[in-house]
Amino acid sequence: MAQEIEAERNDIRDDGRRPFRATVGSHRIEEEIFGRVFDKRIVRRIWTFVHPYRKQVYLSVAAVLTFTAMQLLIPLIIRYAIDNSLAVDGAQANGLQLAVLAFLVAILINYAASFIQENVVGQVAENVLFDIRRNMFEHLQRVSLSFMDKTEVGRLMSRLQGDVNSMQEFLETSVLSVGDIVLLFGIIGVMLWLDAPLALLVLSVMPILFIVRIFWLPRARSAFMAAHESNSLTNGALAEVIHGVRAVQGMDRQQVNLDLYDKLATRNLRTHLTAAKYAQVMVPIVDSLTGVAMAFVVVIGGNMVVNDTLDVGVMVAFLFYIQRFFDPIRSLTMQYSVMQRAMASGQRLTEVLDVPLSIRDKPGAIELTGENDGSVEFRDVSFGYNPKHPVLKDFSFRVNPGETVALVGPTGSGKSSAMALVHRFYDVQQGEVLVGGHDVRDLTQESLGQEIAMVLQEPFLFTGSVMENIRYRKTDATEEQVIEAAKAVGAHEFITALPEGYDTELGERGGGLSLGQRQLISFARALVADAKILVLDEATANIDSYTERQIQKALETLLRGRTGLVIAHRLATIRGADRIIVLQQGQLIESGRHEDLMEAGGLYAKLYNLNYSSFDDIPDEELDFAKGLNTGT
Repeated sequence: MAQEIEAERNDIRDDGRRPFRATVGSHRIEEEIFGRVFDKRIVRRIWTFVHPYRKQVYLSVAAVLTFTAMQLLIPLIIRYAIDNSLAVDGAQANGLQLAVLAFLVAILINYAASFIQENVVGQVAENVLFDIRRNMFEHLQRVSLSFMDKTEVGRLMSRLQGDVNSMQEFLETSVLSVGDIVLLFGIIGVMLWLDAPLALLVLSVMPILFIVRIFWLPRARSAFMAAHESNSLTNGALAEVIHGVRAVQGMDRQQVNLDLYDKLATRNLRTHLTAAKYAQVMVPIVDSLTGVAMAFVVVIGGNMVVNDTLDVGVMVAFLFYIQRFFDPIRSLTMQYSVMQRAMASGQRLTEVLDVPLSIRDKPGAIELTGENDGSVEFRDVSFGYNPKHPVLKDFSFRVNPGETVALVGPTGSGKSSAMALVHRFYDVQQGEVLVGGHDVRDLTQESLGQEIAMVLQEPFLFTGSVMENIRYRKTDATEEQVIEAAKAVGAHEFITALPEGYDTELGERGGGLSLGQRQLISFARALVADAKILVLDEATANIDSYTERQIQKALETLLRGRTGLVIAHRLATIRGADRIIVLQQGQLIESGRHEDLMEAGGLYAKLYNLNYSSFDDIPDEELDFAKGLNTGT
């Protein structure tokens, strides 16, 4: 199975490494599981997070080296005790007492060093991971929307969770690997010092281990990658079914999905069994080599003891060292894969941490104070998510303080893009967007955000109480202010009918509430924010007529004394706007009040008639034209 999956992995990256690839539904995910064994750039980047805790790291390294020194010393103490117990002079008792005392001291030092090392390394690893997670969370809240538009949420979550966990494993074991290396060479050195011929005989089994490892490593790596890939496929299929459970039950797909999942799970089982086989195969090999080395010592060393060419204590010490000799080899073999995973994970983490912030305050940016008059103006604005394909072209209009202006037009005409520019989610390629008379690029993002409140087509409620959701923008709002805002937008009645009223806990995305109720809560949230500029982007698009009437009343309260920018496909909801701006292909083609635009008989009148008149009353050619304009999502 591992070979089959390896054969499927037939794309080679520019640097020669093969990517991990999994396909779940219509999604294609490519992530590197293993990186280089050691990447200086990644280690240097991670060290910036470790640096504040360098004293603890040095302490843990000292503790590991002390622990290693005791592991090397204890067999020598045992050798000393045995040799003194065989002495025939009066120094026997004193020698044994000294050996026992030295053994007790070594055990105590060993315990203390192990305790310090385990605790300090664990604390440092957790602190470093906390800092990485915090930095990633902070950075992801500030990255430009252009980055979020083209990045899969699942991949970001993988980096926040799986890759951070890989780094935790690396941080916790990297210090121990220092001790393993020192212990390995220390054992070799001490054995050569005790008896060089016997030590060389013991080390003669090492080439066998290296030959086995050469053949084992690539096959084990392939098996581990196959297991990781099949696990991702299985988990992805499970997550997809859970998220789409309504569609699954609605289309009676349970048995079909079960059969498909059974195939994935069976494959996952086989790959994990193969990986487990390769993971465990080294254990009996190492144990067998340990037994062979000990046999050499017992047979040949025993013969040397009989011939008085080797002390008994030296032979016993050799046996102890052989028992420990292969432990660091086994540990370092495991650490090899850990470091590979850590380098790949570190690469992905640093990619997220180093995403440039294209939207940021320029030096000397000014605060948009409460004296802002609330005006909004576009001056010859050209903008496109891809600059080669502009969405808005030489677009100009002004919204006076306290005025409500609606933007209307076919899908793709640039309405939502214009609203995103007001909040400076993106920067224009040409022209200026002004708020309160200032170019938004000259303002601090924080002060701009405080003066603009947005209500979107899909109201997003967060896990927490109704009260916390309404306070989300203004956390210091009083309970009275929240209730007053809810009453003003018509949400108070249904909120008080909830099991715990304003303290009712909402599920993910406001589960348990209707779309209209969630929208009313988002209106209350915008009202509590008390911003001078209110942006409504399709806020009434997906609600029923009864709720729409409630929201119309809420809008009157919400817009009173504020500058309003409204986007709506339901053109009846914006008939009362002070001015209606009609866009087509990113350009302003009409502007005026509802009555004037209807009388003009242009694009606005055609769109309005298409939506709110009987099709029988519209000439065929106009109906076809309007339908063509209104095609889209």
